[in-house]
Amino acid sequence: MSTLDEAREALRLLQGLGARYDAPEAPAQALALARSGTAYFARKLNELSDVELYGPSRVTGWTRAHVICDVAYQARAIAAQAEALTAGSPAPPFYESEAARLEAIDLGATLPPRALRHLADHSAVHLDVVWRDLPGACWSARASDAQGADRAMSDTATERTRLLWQAALDLDNGARLRDVPVQLRPQTAH
Repeated sequence: MSTLDEAREALRLLQGLGARYDAPEAPAQALALARSGTAYFARKLNELSDVELYGPSRVTGWTRAHVICDVAYQARAIAAQAEALTAGSPAPPFYESEAARLEAIDLGATLPPRALRHLADHSAVHLDVVWRDLPGACWSARASDAQGADRAMSDTATERTRLLWQAALDLDNGARLRDVPVQLRPQTAH
């Protein structure tokens, strides 16, 4: 048993029987990256004043509020798929359509600052809880991604990670490419 395994076992003993953990089949490394991306995005979001939430982002035609809603609605879509699979139902489509996704983001971007911040926080926590409670077999279940392509639920952690780190950059308030984990940075030819 590795030192990390020993530390996890000691933590489980300390936390007791009521604590819940990711299933052994969960993609641990990908979830760790997603969770660190969530923290980084939250930090960059919290550095923005209420007025700055409605300023321009790096995405053409989108304010920072649009970026925040895109991140939050992705979390909701992944959570809805995971909840359906946990209940033994087929996973719903990621989004009804691209037009519906963009319409929801445009509407969400009009929310007041407190509601935007709550939307980001709540959707991230909800997704993390749903991931944590996803039964092991469901991690290999199939569902559609945002583009309608079939993928395993285990891929949602990487999907989420990529959006979070890109969105942190898109907020355009000081996130740096060198802050992004090396494995997520664009590869350059030498």
